[in-house]
Amino acid sequence: MTHIGLIYGGQSSEHEVSVRSARNVFAALRPERYRVTPVRIDRTGRWHLETADSAALHSAAGQAATAPAGTDGVLALAALDLDVALPMLHGQNGEDGRVQGFLQTLGIPYVGAGVLASAACMDKEVTKRILRDAGLPIVPFRLAHPGDRPTFEVATADLGPVLFVKPANSGSSVGTARAEDEAGYEQALDEAFGYDRKVLVEAAIAGREIECAVLGNEEPRVAVPGEIVSTAAFYTYDAKYEDPDASRMEVPADLPEEVAERVRGLAVEAYRALGCEGMSRVDFFLTPGYDVFVNEINTIPGFTERSMFPVMWKHSGLPIEDLLDTLVDLALDRHERDARFKTTR
Repeated sequence: MTHIGLIYGGQSSEHEVSVRSARNVFAALRPERYRVTPVRIDRTGRWHLETADSAALHSAAGQAATAPAGTDGVLALAALDLDVALPMLHGQNGEDGRVQGFLQTLGIPYVGAGVLASAACMDKEVTKRILRDAGLPIVPFRLAHPGDRPTFEVATADLGPVLFVKPANSGSSVGTARAEDEAGYEQALDEAFGYDRKVLVEAAIAGREIECAVLGNEEPRVAVPGEIVSTAAFYTYDAKYEDPDASRMEVPADLPEEVAERVRGLAVEAYRALGCEGMSRVDFFLTPGYDVFVNEINTIPGFTERSMFPVMWKHSGLPIEDLLDTLVDLALDRHERDARFKTTR
């Protein structure tokens, strides 16, 4: 039986989303194949080893740690004898390569992208520069720092009359705002700087939000594309997770076959350009004239009841139980592959 450490929670603005994702994953892992030890990271960054029965996954309040008295869970993790770790962490301090580096140092196989790809995809500026250098279409942008904020006049002259302002290192639309006038723009910058030291100012693309789920190591495969249809001005955090009437998923997306194949092909190109392995969700904007722009890449996509990644794979013939089996196998295969590399001359 494979021993899995399901890592969830995290010191991140997406803590609650991570708990919801982990709850669905926990329920879908086959009990006849896996023994699961939940590993909860609380909002202060402290790690807690839990039993399957007492895990905070079962309630919002959570339970006390089950690590030995006086021992932090992060130190006890190495003694768990895990076969594989499954980080279900979204946002900072979990999706950005920090936990991946720690697991790699411990020699524990883990699901999802490696250290470099995780860090590169978490930072939207770095993502855009890599994609642009690879010749992939991206949304035009400018970068803002606390001491170097492009004025509304300059930004709109470069990017158009409607802007989107977002932290470079955040997800689930946290800290993101639409700006159509100077006052709204300045307010959006102030809000975004509350989450990060650098902020992206992007052109608004009038079009549809298309997503692709990618799975694999050296030979990635892509599920049928899906579409987020939102009644809000843009796909906010609340529209994603709180208000069931604010958006809906359409899977597969209603696209001409040649457009769907172009989007799927670009998803694989973006995945490879950023060095992703395991899984990622690649998000696009699609204009009425069928121009496609890569928006961002999520290396630990949501697994909540309202998340596109598992839904797209389900519609592609891979239900969540099989999807998780595949992810675990990919993690173990990569670990075995990388173990063959020389570390001495």
